[in-house]
Amino acid sequence: MRSTRAAAAGAVTLSLVLAASACGGGSATGGGSDDSPKTLTYWASNQGASIEIDKKVLQPELDKFEKQTGIKVKLEVVPWSDLLNRILTATTSGQGPDVLNIGNTWSASLQATGALLPWDAKNFDKIGGRDRFVDSALGSTGAQGEDPAAVPLYSMAYALYYNKKMFAEAGVSKPPATWDELVATGKKVSKDGKWGLGAEGSNASENIHHAYVFAKQHGADFFTADGKPDFTGDATVAAVKQYVDLMAKDKVIAPGNAEYAQNQSVSDFAKGKTAMLLWQSASANLKSQGMSEDDYGVAPVPVQSGTPGTGKQVNSMVAGINLAVFKNTDNLDGATKFVKFLTSDDEQKILNKAYSSIPPVKTAQSDAAFASPANAVLKDTLAQSAVALPQVADESQFETAVGTAIKDLFADAAAGRAVTTASVKAALEKAQQQMPAA
Repeated sequence: MRSTRAAAAGAVTLSLVLAASACGGGSATGGGSDDSPKTLTYWASNQGASIEIDKKVLQPELDKFEKQTGIKVKLEVVPWSDLLNRILTATTSGQGPDVLNIGNTWSASLQATGALLPWDAKNFDKIGGRDRFVDSALGSTGAQGEDPAAVPLYSMAYALYYNKKMFAEAGVSKPPATWDELVATGKKVSKDGKWGLGAEGSNASENIHHAYVFAKQHGADFFTADGKPDFTGDATVAAVKQYVDLMAKDKVIAPGNAEYAQNQSVSDFAKGKTAMLLWQSASANLKSQGMSEDDYGVAPVPVQSGTPGTGKQVNSMVAGINLAVFKNTDNLDGATKFVKFLTSDDEQKILNKAYSSIPPVKTAQSDAAFASPANAVLKDTLAQSAVALPQVADESQFETAVGTAIKDLFADAAAGRAVTTASVKAALEKAQQQMPAA
């Protein structure tokens, strides 16, 4: 579980990183080399239901890469609660992996450290060219106008997963399309120890993803056009309150979810403890926990009013995982080959199928394996009604500061303390004061 202390440490560490010349990876020279051509270290993010499941997915592919190239890849799957702080420590210490996964929302922040290899035209050519990747995925690889800091690996979007049996037993005939409908549905199914909706109230990144979508639906943003933090506008405050009120006022999220930070809400949904789940590409995770695809439906995330997924209203952030290289790796050639391997058509199909995500590589995305009803919802959302989180240098501090503020508001809700417009605004004001540009 991500603690407040760890979150605060991440913000402080990144602030220090941005103020100094960053180094990363394995080369003592401060620049990429090929001093260790036969080995690579890879930090993979925890995508599956457990780290062990990730190892089972990834290790056969790494063995395949070693057989093709003679390069042995040492794998470490890093939990999301630790990943950002591990990366930030690596950028300052120089003791990090050669290749790593980053949440695509962190791309601009980590780009600003100077630690990651820029993907200019020359480097893209080594992996088949920039044109292989879909535009929505490339839009979350770094600041606009700069060479990307990473390459898209998995594309994801949020969707609403709903338990068909629990809906039928409550007399609900279709998934909710608006937030009012979601609340009404949640109240109908919240009975006998079961709840309407799951959430990860102690996960700062999950909090930000949902709050950002709510804010966009309210016509607001957390940053001004020139990238300055702006957390306390009326619409932004209303958006955050609406999200936390799903627990505080509407009572469709269990109070215990305020402490969730490690996919517990996915497990609750798989076990039939909750009727609905807002999650990124959850099908593989649910399958690994024994839930049949016949047991649940998938629909676009609700909107304020109207019909979701039409391109007129935001109902997801552009979610996904990017692949980055520390630019002072001591196996630059091998790292580039490894990126080419993981983004090849064959590997894109294998890995994205395993994680029920969408390939960001165009030719792989068109494969029949990604034509299921669940994937159709995700692809339509990415194409029509998803937006990237702000690609600004302070984005990861934003996730930490505001995500932690929302975590604290959920804690208030769970404890029965009032969550008011004034208390939400005060929490967001405090978060804004923690930002470097505040």
